[in-house]
Amino acid sequence: MQGILPVIPPRSNRVEPPSCNFRHYWDRNCIEWMFNRLKQFRRIATRYDKTAKSFLAFLNIAAVRLWLPTFVNRT
Repeated sequence: MQGILPVIPPRSNRVEPPSCNFRHYWDRNCIEWMFNRLKQFRRIATRYDKTAKSFLAFLNIAAVRLWLPTFVNRT
């Protein structure tokens, strides 16, 4: 092992399970969920943009579109 700590919890039938930090596991899942939601945009998943600048611009727009509803007061 090269100094990498396991993030995914071991199986329940393992005899000597390594320790697992569930906070890191939760953070890892949140990042994976974010990438999966961003890949719902076809333009990001297939990378239609030719330049890195325009790709990053659309990536920012997609992120704002995903995160904006969480900040808007829905009352």
